[in-house]
Amino acid sequence: MSTDKGVVKNIKAPTGTDLQCKGWHQEAALRMLMNNLDPDVAEKPDELIVYGGGGKAARNWESYHKIVETLKRLENDETMLVQSGKPVGVFRTHEEAPRVLIANAHLVPNWANWDEFRRLDKMGLTMYGQMTAGSWIYIGTQGILQGTYETFAECARQKFNGTLQGQLVVTAGLGGMGGAQPLAATMNGASFIGIEVDEHRIDRRVETGYCDIKCTNLDEALEKALDAKEKGEALSIGLLGNVAEVLPKMLDKEVIPDVLTDQTSAHDLQLGYIPAGMSLEEAAEERELNPEMYQEAVLDSMVTHVETMLEMQQKGAITFDYGNNIRGQVADHRGMDEAFNFPGFVPAFIRPLFCRGSGPFRWAALSGNPEDIYTTDQAVLDTFPEKESLNRWIRKAQDQVQFQGLPSRICWLEYGERAEMGAKFNWLVKKGKVDAPLVIGRDHLDTGSVASPNRETEGMKDGSDAIADWPLLNAMLNTASGASWVSLHHGGGVGIGYSIHAGMVCVADGTEMADERLERVLTNDPGSGVMRHADAGYDEAIKTARERGVDLPMVD
Repeated sequence: MSTDKGVVKNIKAPTGTDLQCKGWHQEAALRMLMNNLDPDVAEKPDELIVYGGGGKAARNWESYHKIVETLKRLENDETMLVQSGKPVGVFRTHEEAPRVLIANAHLVPNWANWDEFRRLDKMGLTMYGQMTAGSWIYIGTQGILQGTYETFAECARQKFNGTLQGQLVVTAGLGGMGGAQPLAATMNGASFIGIEVDEHRIDRRVETGYCDIKCTNLDEALEKALDAKEKGEALSIGLLGNVAEVLPKMLDKEVIPDVLTDQTSAHDLQLGYIPAGMSLEEAAEERELNPEMYQEAVLDSMVTHVETMLEMQQKGAITFDYGNNIRGQVADHRGMDEAFNFPGFVPAFIRPLFCRGSGPFRWAALSGNPEDIYTTDQAVLDTFPEKESLNRWIRKAQDQVQFQGLPSRICWLEYGERAEMGAKFNWLVKKGKVDAPLVIGRDHLDTGSVASPNRETEGMKDGSDAIADWPLLNAMLNTASGASWVSLHHGGGVGIGYSIHAGMVCVADGTEMADERLERVLTNDPGSGVMRHADAGYDEAIKTARERGVDLPMVD
């Protein structure tokens, strides 16, 4: 590693069983922080940016170094507090308390907007943590892959008799989140075009096996994609171009996708979305010199983009928002309420899973040994042999997913299943079946951890879309349950002012204490999601609570 004014280049997480810290919970936090900034994982590690435009792992390099230094000296009965990427205090708590508590980007509601956030950010007072960037549990593109796979699979079940074979899927954005789309689509049998303005991102997806080929010409891409569609072949194409220019051209050519969505970083009008007619370099210059004019140019392109999606929807494309708030941007800033004529992916495809406490259960091998992940894969397969879709996912992931940074895996598990798997993982560590402890976490996009009216909580049955008590309760419950670290963020996924969300991580270190902590955390965390949806009146959540013994005083 080399440093320049505190900047650390080529950060790699320590591996093996030698501890840099005084316990495995601190060690796990240290390794996962560093893993977030591994060049194989992060989009702009030199700037501490992990993904999603400006989602950072630490506020600045001084704060990063101080976090590392503090984790190394942190005692097993102490808790470090991190305020928007800066370590601000260490307090004595107790051994089963979290070793780290994190709060990112929170603003008092009347001030909770991008302008105020950016003003404070420039003053060095806050940081945008996205979801898993500032909570140190990002695992690369695989982290969102299975959720995207599940979404496309549910779309196929609802609309295309269970498969996307012979269907054309079109989207945009191949960054840290959107880069999962090509592989998720081909895993479901689709022909796929993903439009991306940054050629480096396409190249990275092709190099890591997430995307099959790159095209720089629309006609070439269409010829290949439509040929694959006709033959029923799975093929993913990363097409270099600006979606606000390419999608209208497709419409002019009367090429209407079977499935249409978008995962550009539209949540951030300054950093995330490149206006039509500008190169990356021109965009970088304009956003600095003329930020207001730049934002208007972004919105102009977004309007064109959404208008085209609406026209394609009218012509038969199954169209949905994939959680980047592009509909909210044009509705709020340009009065384009018709943007919500196509749904978000959660109410369209995912909410029934949330009602069962199902969501993204992810883990990483702190040993750095890929064989530890294959051992855990087998444990999942042995534990749930009856779950065909889960087994299919694990097999496909083993064959097609390249690890980024520390070896890791993700799968969606329900209430009860997560605790069962946590116990199995801790047994693997205890018996030496894996080389070192395992760290278990999840995305903040989960059943009970988020309030986001334009995404996870869009169209709630009881109208409680904007009620933000639920993620706060989730974070407090995970703290009380003994997670290794807990985070509470503002704005991830959809932007400042649009969401509050919580994350948790717990370590399986093979001890009896870990058995108890994992059982509590991995039961209570998804249980809060069953609670949230049962309270909103969803029959599936009420049924789950009754069948699995979730104690809900207000639910008869």
